[in-house]
Amino acid sequence: MCAVRIDHVAFLSPGNYPEDPTAGDDAPYTGFEQTLALFAAGEALGFDSAWVRQRHLERAVSSSATFLAAASQRTSRIGLGVAVIQMGYENPFRLAEDLATVDVLSRGRLNVGLSAGAPAHGILLGDRLFDSNPELVDFSYARVERLRRNLAGDWLGDEDAFVESAAGRVRPRVTPYASGLTERLWYGGGSLRSVEWAGRNGFNLLIGNITTGDGTDDYRDAQLRQLDLYRSQWSKADEAQKAHKSRVPRVALGRVIVPTDGADAATRQRYRDFAAGRHARTLAPQGDRRTLFVPDLVGSSDEIVSRLLDDPVLAQVGELRLELPYALPFENYQQIIEDFITRIAPELGWRPTAAPGIIAA
Repeated sequence: MCAVRIDHVAFLSPGNYPEDPTAGDDAPYTGFEQTLALFAAGEALGFDSAWVRQRHLERAVSSSATFLAAASQRTSRIGLGVAVIQMGYENPFRLAEDLATVDVLSRGRLNVGLSAGAPAHGILLGDRLFDSNPELVDFSYARVERLRRNLAGDWLGDEDAFVESAAGRVRPRVTPYASGLTERLWYGGGSLRSVEWAGRNGFNLLIGNITTGDGTDDYRDAQLRQLDLYRSQWSKADEAQKAHKSRVPRVALGRVIVPTDGADAATRQRYRDFAAGRHARTLAPQGDRRTLFVPDLVGSSDEIVSRLLDDPVLAQVGELRLELPYALPFENYQQIIEDFITRIAPELGWRPTAAPGIIAA
């Protein structure tokens, strides 16, 4: 059994909605409303943060900034996050404006998970996305760094550079300026290369239930090596990156966790079928990148706690993110997060920072 001490618990919602020909335009509305209601329920239960996935060309949240702006007005305390924004789809200047606006509206509660690389659906989108030859576009980590520079609040141009409009004459910078947001930027790491870059460049680290088997077939070994490398690179940052070294690096671990305690018999069977359908992929590395999938944790809270306490990766972090399965109804998500926060989180050393409230029926 490992020495586990979790001081921050979160959940990650897929934010998806089913295809329902009878619902028409109401299907996305209902899906988004239910995800917003889940964020409010998470706040009432005492979760430290609630996160949403950003997905493109799917029935899901495609604009996390827009969604989280709405969530900022439905909640008052809980941290708000996205995991992750694929920067290949984004303009680093315009995205910075949107994210800063959300952070201001939420009073500094925003957390932003990021990833680099070419957009997965770029070829399909073609000139709907690209203004030039995509082979000439820089999809490297530099795109992530450009976003951070835009959020840093630096003045643009020299001391004589001004923007004039009917609102007056001002020195230009990306607005609104959201103080502290650059310290709440996260990188979604799943390989030695990505976590090395994140540590060296001062980004907080998100790791999850999918990782790359760099020299190992065991996800535990892979993620422990990644954490060691991340922390060593954080401490070895060059002079240009020393500003982040006064901060303690934050690392958040994601696991698919589905407690069955509060579920009825039919729902418990649905959960077991979900895990069984995904088990084969956990038995060996998948594809050319040797992708490793962590087994889902489905069962009673006692069973899940036992498995978590035996996870050496969890013992290396202070933040745990409950990753919710896709395509479940709202009442199942509510049951899962309630079982987790009341039955599992306290057994991992977590204590609420605010008194839990009452969940509206």
